Amino acid sequence: MNPPVIAIGLDAADPQLLETWMDQGHLKTLQRLRQGGTYGRLLNLDSYRAETPWTTFLTGVLPEETGYWGPIKYNPDTYQAQEVRAYKFKDYPPFYALGDQYRVAVFDMPQSALSEQVNGWQVLAWGAHSAQVDSQSSPSDLFQTVVDRHGAHPMFNRDYADCRNLEALERLQRGMETGISRRAKICQDWLQQKPWDLLLTVFGETHTAGHYHWHLSQPHPIHKVGVPQAEDGLLKIYQAVDRAISEIVDAAPQEANILVFAAHGMGANVMDLPSMLFLPELLYRWSFPGQYGLAFSRRRKSLKSPKTAFKKRAWIGEVWDLKYEKNPLRSWLRQNLPTRLYHRLEALLGKGDGISLASPYEQQAASDPLFWQPANWYKPLWPQMKAFALPSFSEGYVRINVKGREAQGIVSPKDYDAVCEQITTELKALKDIRYGHPMVDKVIRTRQNALEQDPKLPDADLIIIWQEEFATDGVESPAFGRIGPVPYLRTGSHRAEGFLLGNGPNFDSGESLPEDTKALDLAPTILDLMGAQPPSYIEGRSILKQTTGIR
Repeated sequence: MNPPVIAIGLDAADPQLLETWMDQGHLKTLQRLRQGGTYGRLLNLDSYRAETPWTTFLTGVLPEETGYWGPIKYNPDTYQAQEVRAYKFKDYPPFYALGDQYRVAVFDMPQSALSEQVNGWQVLAWGAHSAQVDSQSSPSDLFQTVVDRHGAHPMFNRDYADCRNLEALERLQRGMETGISRRAKICQDWLQQKPWDLLLTVFGETHTAGHYHWHLSQPHPIHKVGVPQAEDGLLKIYQAVDRAISEIVDAAPQEANILVFAAHGMGANVMDLPSMLFLPELLYRWSFPGQYGLAFSRRRKSLKSPKTAFKKRAWIGEVWDLKYEKNPLRSWLRQNLPTRLYHRLEALLGKGDGISLASPYEQQAASDPLFWQPANWYKPLWPQMKAFALPSFSEGYVRINVKGREAQGIVSPKDYDAVCEQITTELKALKDIRYGHPMVDKVIRTRQNALEQDPKLPDADLIIIWQEEFATDGVESPAFGRIGPVPYLRTGSHRAEGFLLGNGPNFDSGESLPEDTKALDLAPTILDLMGAQPPSYIEGRSILKQTTGIR
């Protein structure tokens, strides 16, 4: 019989931070496990990196095979972008769906699904970040049993805060620390109740803290929101997780193999504003020459320091008030009057000049879950645009409005390549407004021709990989002018690199993983450690077969 496997995911935990804090003695449990085991970084996809890593991990196959590129799906018949939530796992079940031969416990794995082929316990959406499924369990009463015994996660579906509000960030931190502690106790409880071949859990708090506490720890234009004495909230969350891992490991059988891993990482946020705002506005101006939607600013206007406080209702209100108004008085009133007062005044004044964007408040009232994304505000105009930006949580996604594919397409298929090239040229000319650095690292084409019908292709025709060296609050286009500056949203965004730390009887002390180890190798590695045969379709390869430091 193989030793049990305790697999602990740290959602979007950054390996560089982890290594630095381990070396500095801040993460004593992880440092001890690394010194006595095997460690290395994992490579992941450099596109769709925010939403596909967990599905790739769970299925063991790439999105080109599952056809799942994220929780937002675009419909060319209706020009609607809608949330579809997690992958359905019909063709490719979770790798741990192993039948009666193996005893499996899964606690709070994000973006997974209950499987009848799991011999054991499953609890989903207790406290995961972006769970993408409803709270549920197998057996069906197990979820409530867990809550009755240990409590709910206080920040489930509420794990966000205004990055400029230290009090709100501290509340979020305290709530996450409570959730971390409760998760550890639940895993300890489960380990004491039954012998498992695999126990799998994921700390979503590292993901949340990376998004909202990055500037309280690492360099960023609004570092510590101008309050130098502000606590390093990101480090505090990592330390709380480190203590929780120690408690879980102490409760595990002595012969267990311990895996701690992240399928992807985190860094300063170089994606939110470029993908959610700059890209849709650039395509708007390109489709409607001479028109401006959001964040118009004259090149000669001097740049102020990034905002560290809001006058309006958080980020959405601040950005919506940057909607272009040709009349200077209307523009001043929009940006300076209280939101509700201006809305009442606007009803009397009319909608103003230019082509109208959809109001986020109207979209919210209509129960559109993407109301907070500026890319979604351009949605009523998509049928009239040659190309538009799809709502995104990471890279930039461009959809070409093709005749014969979109319901009201205006770009002829024969012009598809030329349009893609034109957009690519404009994007590569885009520069940061403060330092003049190019904004785009590369542009990826997803189709050979406009009318490819493979349903497993992503919705985007072009994927924009932004530079990763710095966060920016505005861009400059030689052809279409300045966009911004605009307030920062989340201060951390995803990176493609993860890590794996293995400690136990199958791992030699002080060994390193091969440099080309992939996140796709996680599932077959866990199965190999369990002595289970991976399904034939799994694309990764167990690291037990890639290095001499693992047996």
